[in-house]
Amino acid sequence: MATHDRYESPLVARNASEPMIRLFGPRRRIMVWRRLWIALADAERKLGLPVTSKQVAQLERAVDKVDFAAAARYEKRLRHDVMAHLHAFADQAPAARGILHLGATSAYVVDNGDLIITRDALMLIRDWLVNVVDALADFAKRYRSMPTLAFTHYQPAQLTTVGKRAALWCYEFVRDLDEIDARIAQLRFRGVKGTTGTQASFLQLFDGDLTKVDRLERDVARRFGFARCEPITGQTYSRKVDAQVVCALAGIAASVHKFANDLRLLANLKEIEEPFETKQVGSSAMAYKRNPMRCERATGLARFVISLASSPLQTAAEQWFERTLDDSSNKRLTIPEAFLATDGMLRIVTNVARGLVVYPKVIAARVRAELPLMATEDILMAAVSCGGDRQALHERIRQHARAAAHRVKVDGLDNDLLERIAADPAFAGVNVKAVTDPRQFIGAAPQQVDAFVREYVSPIRRRHRKALGRSADLAV
Repeated sequence: MATHDRYESPLVARNASEPMIRLFGPRRRIMVWRRLWIALADAERKLGLPVTSKQVAQLERAVDKVDFAAAARYEKRLRHDVMAHLHAFADQAPAARGILHLGATSAYVVDNGDLIITRDALMLIRDWLVNVVDALADFAKRYRSMPTLAFTHYQPAQLTTVGKRAALWCYEFVRDLDEIDARIAQLRFRGVKGTTGTQASFLQLFDGDLTKVDRLERDVARRFGFARCEPITGQTYSRKVDAQVVCALAGIAASVHKFANDLRLLANLKEIEEPFETKQVGSSAMAYKRNPMRCERATGLARFVISLASSPLQTAAEQWFERTLDDSSNKRLTIPEAFLATDGMLRIVTNVARGLVVYPKVIAARVRAELPLMATEDILMAAVSCGGDRQALHERIRQHARAAAHRVKVDGLDNDLLERIAADPAFAGVNVKAVTDPRQFIGAAPQQVDAFVREYVSPIRRRHRKALGRSADLAV
């Protein structure tokens, strides 16, 4: 069948990075299985079971030569993917056929393999988060002191700064990074546990010597970089592990959604926009448009990942006793797609955060339009300090505010409240321009940005300096 006659996931074609795509590809999965089989055989050999160096060496020579066609033929007959690949591997290393998978169950390769891939995928996600945090922190520092109108309930509120708002976005991703670090740190190898987690088959192989069984498990785990194994399992590791991982990805999705939505609103206000290339088309009909398509795509991916969070929880809840197989088909969808989508949206956020376009004059104009109302209390206090009557001055400001509001809402003109106050003899002793300098209304926002970058972002940059600078070019 021709390439364009088959469905291809947009996660692969349009969104995820090549390292994440390869990580969840079939070759990587089967290579991990084969490495697990070799590790088990070699560890059993070292502990005295009848496995020879020649058998292990033959497996090593064949490890990269995965015959997917042979495995497909076996699976069509056997209806069991692990056994299909076991037979295909054994055909390539016939001397080791009799010792392959010795004492193991399918969960040995499937579950341990999934945990290895999950750990590696979490590390790729961590690298993206580091780059997002780095880019947003750079932006926050650059605009740490630029006054901008803040919004609560999407209504004009007191001022903040462009950099402080970016630091808010950044901090959400710092929290996500902490959660991903926790998931990586807590991830344990499923281990060498046998069919129902009792290790009965391995105890039989080692004539009841539990010390050797424990050594076997620790040895195999160490070969794949795990310091700890699950202390107790059924046939599989607890599916709550998958649920916790996907919930962590959904947390990232919530941060992406918030960031992208804010930028979409700012683009509408013409204050800040995502990058827009010179040849880019915003609309097939409206040639003037600059749609925030990157943030829109990130929002859509984020919504998808958030929706996936419930599925692994339901799988964890549905496991009967030591295991039931309805987890398998669900895991094959939810785990890779949650990672691919999260990888894709973080790739977009990194790209956008590095190329944000700011329009200072538009931002300043909106501040000027709203600042008169915010400044009235400061003007009142300054006038009282000059000897004025507080109550009388309050009434004067109220009357001017009503007149200015009528001018804005009814006549569609600019807010001239400050000009009215400045022309009123009751406020003759007040330097209205000085009192209404926007920089007087941003509080400690610049210092908060500095402290946040110093105390939270700088340690991340030092700890993950090798991950910084990852390319975030988009496929489409």
